[in-house]
Amino acid sequence: MSIPKKVSIIEVGARDGLQNEKTTLPVALRVELIERLTQAGITNIEVGSFVSEKWVPQMANTDQVLDQLTRKDGVQYSVLTPNLKGFEKAVQHNATEVAIFGAASESFTQKNINCSIKESLQRFEAITQQAQKHNIPVRGYVSTIIGCPYEGAIDPKKVAEVAKTLFQMGCYDISLGDTIGVGTPLTFQKMLDEVLKEIPKENLAVHCHNTYGQALANIYTSLEYGIHKVDSAVAGLGGCPYAKGASGNIATEDVLYMLNGMNIETGIDINKVIETGQWICKKLNRENQSKVGLAKH
Repeated sequence: MSIPKKVSIIEVGARDGLQNEKTTLPVALRVELIERLTQAGITNIEVGSFVSEKWVPQMANTDQVLDQLTRKDGVQYSVLTPNLKGFEKAVQHNATEVAIFGAASESFTQKNINCSIKESLQRFEAITQQAQKHNIPVRGYVSTIIGCPYEGAIDPKKVAEVAKTLFQMGCYDISLGDTIGVGTPLTFQKMLDEVLKEIPKENLAVHCHNTYGQALANIYTSLEYGIHKVDSAVAGLGGCPYAKGASGNIATEDVLYMLNGMNIETGIDINKVIETGQWICKKLNRENQSKVGLAKH
């Protein structure tokens, strides 16, 4: 097993992070957050989602965010599109990538979107077909890859099955999400052993929540498998809605510190990310969840 020399960071703070924050930021601040992060050298960034404003008020006006951004060449501006209507908006407002999300847990899927895993994946076929016509890359999320808040441990074979379906549907990148952060290096190994039977490591990313403090260990385990794409959120934005008071996403600063210390190239200026993390926490009136951000404060 060889650890990659270069790793791509997919910054999810402006979408997955902000949607779990109590404070809803105005469009101008969301735009500034995204632009600060791209100025730091981040080239893959989730800018928002086209979901119902009733359910996720923090993501209202994502169309305005896309319209007001000063874009940088070579940056992917991605949005989450759970349905065709959302996809059409993404096209209209020049998102350069869209994301769809499945889960490896039946109960999680039922509670979230009131249908089975199979039905949820069928709904996405229309999006992937349209995306191919418009030449827009599609990223697929698989959530609850290790554990589920409703049914406990998840069978790694189920994760591989859902990931394979999304991959065959046309998702160029499959992000494996430990939604409640219960994974450990051993459970990650078992899961990756199954998923890698179906999907090449080049097409996989890991999305680790730090609820139990295991995210960096799980990312390191994934690097040992040759996976070179990591989702993270500046300042560890986003709580975990299933674990009271728990942190959510792993902080981008903490991932960068580890990668820099391993001489792994990212092309990102960690100091600029630390500054951005401290700035956004002030705006949100919340504590910084990044250990590195706190150490450098």
